[in-house]
Amino acid sequence: MEHRAVAFDGAAIEAALSEFPLGGLRVFRRLGSTNDEALIWAAAGAADMSLVIADEQTAGRGRAGRAWLTPPGTALALSMILREEAGSEDPSGRLAGLGAMAVAEACDSLGLQASIKWPNDVLLKDRKVAGVLVEAQWSGGQLEASVIGVGVNVLRGSAPTDATVRYPATSIEESLDRGPSRIEVLRATVSAMTAWRPRVNTQGFVRAWERRLAFRGQEVRLIHDGRAAIAGRLDGLEQDGSLRLLARGEVIRVHMGELQLQPTDDRMG
Repeated sequence: MEHRAVAFDGAAIEAALSEFPLGGLRVFRRLGSTNDEALIWAAAGAADMSLVIADEQTAGRGRAGRAWLTPPGTALALSMILREEAGSEDPSGRLAGLGAMAVAEACDSLGLQASIKWPNDVLLKDRKVAGVLVEAQWSGGQLEASVIGVGVNVLRGSAPTDATVRYPATSIEESLDRGPSRIEVLRATVSAMTAWRPRVNTQGFVRAWERRLAFRGQEVRLIHDGRAAIAGRLDGLEQDGSLRLLARGEVIRVHMGELQLQPTDDRMG
């Protein structure tokens, strides 16, 4: 049975997240993009682990500027602001893994088995249930803040049709055969993100992420502008979150960029 869409209740969200050390919380009924709102808030001085949530997102985006719509009452759209020590290193690769790991563990808490399609998609039964977009705010070559944007298809009405997307999509409800509370999924996601955040630079985090890699040990190809750029066997992850491929007897390290990973069967990529 399809679960009826119910709008977010700001007070209920605040109560559900009260145990976590959030720097601030903003909940919107309708918003263009939670990442845009978070970047503006970060520029105005938002504290570490400030969180933006929207019930409906009308101008959300994924990697490479692709649209990510969040229909009202059916999905999760959230963006968390992280303040790191000032530096010139771009943490986007590991933070994409952090967002994906958080959603994957939220799915686990519901009894599902989630995998991560490098670098930023969460899969259930080889279909995309969530995506992550990390954006950084820089000043004079120094990192000021990072924003982890997360979109999760929770109820059936949130998943786009196969004809409209590059990779087959699903929702948690389709895999679970019941409609979970979005607040339940939100709380589990924030809990996992909070727990992993202090360890995001550790080998333990990378190994845990690596164990969830979709298509590990399989032949894959990386697509750039619709063309196959690199092909090889997916071997694992480097410490910075880059992908390790084995191709023609060599180890190839691939950093997160405008590349799309797909298995070498006929699934869309």
